[in-house]
Amino acid sequence: MNPDRILVRFDQGQVAEQVEGPVRRIVGFVKARNMLTLFDAADLEANPRSAKAGPVTDAIIESIVETPDTFPFKTKGVLVGASNYEKLERNRYELTFENLRIEGILDGGHNMLGIGTHILRLATGNERLRLARWPDFKASWEKNRDLVKTLRESTSEDAGEGPLDFLVPLEILVPSDLEDPAVTNEFSSSLLDICAARNNNVELKLETKANQKGFYEEFRKFLPPEIAERVEWKTNDGGDIKVRDLIALAWIPLSLVELPKDDEGRQVEAPAPQNLYRNKGECVKLFDRLMGSPAVSKQTGGEYRHELHNTQVGSALALAAEIPVLYDRIYRMFPDAYNDGTGRFGGLTVVKQAKDLRTKPVTHFTNGPVSYSYPDGLIMPLVYGLKSLIERGPDGSLRWRIEPNLFLDECFQSIVKKYRVIMDAFRADPQKIGKNEGSYDLVLDAFETELLKRSAAAA
Repeated sequence: MNPDRILVRFDQGQVAEQVEGPVRRIVGFVKARNMLTLFDAADLEANPRSAKAGPVTDAIIESIVETPDTFPFKTKGVLVGASNYEKLERNRYELTFENLRIEGILDGGHNMLGIGTHILRLATGNERLRLARWPDFKASWEKNRDLVKTLRESTSEDAGEGPLDFLVPLEILVPSDLEDPAVTNEFSSSLLDICAARNNNVELKLETKANQKGFYEEFRKFLPPEIAERVEWKTNDGGDIKVRDLIALAWIPLSLVELPKDDEGRQVEAPAPQNLYRNKGECVKLFDRLMGSPAVSKQTGGEYRHELHNTQVGSALALAAEIPVLYDRIYRMFPDAYNDGTGRFGGLTVVKQAKDLRTKPVTHFTNGPVSYSYPDGLIMPLVYGLKSLIERGPDGSLRWRIEPNLFLDECFQSIVKKYRVIMDAFRADPQKIGKNEGSYDLVLDAFETELLKRSAAAA
């Protein structure tokens, strides 16, 4: 378990303090041996990007080994944020992390991974140790913590030339006035912007920043666990499902919500149907504006994290969490519905049959086996058609007009029969089909027609 209180000691004569606005910056050099407690507590949850091993971490380790004296001048070091601290004697600072969602390592995750891996190599005697991602490192660090402690105790700090005596630039951000609640609140709210600015050597993706704000939290809770755990919620998180794919699909029910004005007073609008396929970046941007609206979410306790309070949006996200599974079902059903006894689907240029592929195809979200592999542009209009199955209840929340799986069982074949007009018109070109607004209009009309038929039959 990570400690929430640590002690950091700067090297003698190597620390300075600067204050501006709500932030106090404590900056200087720290010996690696005096960073061990930081590794114990380090959590990259506050960092918009997770760290992974690669050329950058390899270069960091090489620099420590080959040129330890100049290493602190070759790196930005590590940036830490803490909402509480106490200045002690002998260049020591006690840091208290009260909320690890926004405090901890704000920048320098790759430095932490590189330095930490180097220390573990020394402690374990395994010079080839390579830990792919931050969670792998943390597991190895905890497993070998006794060896690290032994390494530290077996080398004298006074000698100054031990394997853990190389210097690391460390920057600590704390509130400029711990006694003023307005200052501490402003400090907490500024941390995400500081993170984004410090990580600007590689553009911070909008969805990564939205994740840090908590905009995806409710959506994540609604998703089936087997899907949620495979999503790359922030850059380098390791997931194989892109969050923008999910956010694009989420706009199917969200487009039926009474959309508010954003935090700048501009009206939020739903993306055009075809942009769920051709411009997922716009879908993410509009989602960010929607979730940032005061009518949808609010900040919690002065932090930049937001909590959803709009029940209509919440009901839309609950339905949106079901759509990835329905998407995969449509992907499986479409080839047979298209064939309709003709067997022509496998002959389409963009279609590959599973029997001809070395790596067998699976559905995008649920990893279920399928008989064909084909671009999702062929079915995006059909997936969008699920919008027709959603209605607003008496309390304003969204709900299914009919259980979607039941509707697909009964009506999908008839809908695809009409949809073949689009397929034939564009010669089964997924780009043209997925980017054409008329494809979506035709499918919505086909869904509505089938709903009317069911209603008439029931009457």
